[in-house]
Amino acid sequence: MDFRDGGSNHRDDEKFLDSDDYHHKNHHNSTNQQPHRHHSSSVAIKTTLLFVVIALTCIVLSQTDYPSQLLHRSYSFSTKRPSSSTNAIEKKIYSSSDLGSRFHEFESSDGLPPHLESFDGEPPHEQYDKTLEKTLRKAAMKDHKTVILTTLNAAWTEPNSIFDLFLESFRIGNQTQNLLKHLVVVALDQKAYARCLDVHPHCYALTTTGVDFSSQAFFMSGDYLKMMWRRIDFLRIVLEMGFDFVFSDADIMWFRDPFPRFYPDADFQIACDQYKYNSTDIRNHPNGGFNYVKSNNRTIHFYKFWYTGKDYFPGKHDQDVLNMIKYNPFIAETGLKIRFLDTAYFGGFCEPSKDLDQVITMHANCCVGLDNKIHDIKMVIADWKKYMSLLPHGGKNFSTRSWTSSWRCGMKKSST
Repeated sequence: MDFRDGGSNHRDDEKFLDSDDYHHKNHHNSTNQQPHRHHSSSVAIKTTLLFVVIALTCIVLSQTDYPSQLLHRSYSFSTKRPSSSTNAIEKKIYSSSDLGSRFHEFESSDGLPPHLESFDGEPPHEQYDKTLEKTLRKAAMKDHKTVILTTLNAAWTEPNSIFDLFLESFRIGNQTQNLLKHLVVVALDQKAYARCLDVHPHCYALTTTGVDFSSQAFFMSGDYLKMMWRRIDFLRIVLEMGFDFVFSDADIMWFRDPFPRFYPDADFQIACDQYKYNSTDIRNHPNGGFNYVKSNNRTIHFYKFWYTGKDYFPGKHDQDVLNMIKYNPFIAETGLKIRFLDTAYFGGFCEPSKDLDQVITMHANCCVGLDNKIHDIKMVIADWKKYMSLLPHGGKNFSTRSWTSSWRCGMKKSST
């Protein structure tokens, strides 16, 4: 290798050593000592510099408990992350690929993995008390491991608000009443927890030090993003504790038992804003508000990977990140079996199920504002009650098998 601008090359070093050996052997025979003295001085200076470099290196390495890890990370993170000027497609591909490598590195290192790093004061899994496990055990189904989960803050637990409508849907649904006893309400603030205790037997307080989740969190606001990522990490903990779960946003109405429609061979099943292809096609547009997840190593690693994405895609919520990472080779490497749920059964305002004979859940997605959600959910419930009242009499017709069309919300009226 040729080092220019004051450096030396390998051949020059070899010549220098040969010359030094020659002078050493002929020291007593030389009649002129000056060249040898000049050369010896040069060797001493270079030797001194070499020892200084080695000493400084040792000092630096001694400052970390894991010097090999330090060197490894310095090398692994040498690739720059894309700048803000990088176009969206390149950034998506680059970041998603790099994210997989970064996740592998953290998983194999001795350092603290991203899913256990502090997130606005939240405790790691080891610090959770036994209350969570006890609550999940009490609510579990006959298999002792499957629960239904939802998360709520104070704004959604006000009387006659989202929470009351959510519970009502179970009571008026077709064979859904029994599912209520398996529902665990995860309250994100103390006010929501107190309200839950008044109306439901299985409540768990998941508060975050220094963060107030009690007020309405507007879509994509800072508090909204914190709540969404808090939820993802909490669900990872539930999986690590060995529980399968159906997670449901509280603005999803349950009108039929979803379990007969779930795929028995899937690890992770998720509803869609838009269902365009088939249940295995990752080009579908998933919605994180409703999913059925089985506890195993594949899903645990997937949730860790998903949560890591919050740092790699700052300002994005969990659903946006999922849409980016679903193409990542890491997903295939884990062997995770993903299924997308058809909106014909698991619909929403984005893409409503068209036949009430088939509908299982109805999600108030593509809807901005709490008042708009409440208004349209009440219309959905009214439609369902009318439909159910005609069942015993065989009075169904097309008009009673479809939803009222005068919603405030929907794909064409909202971008959320």
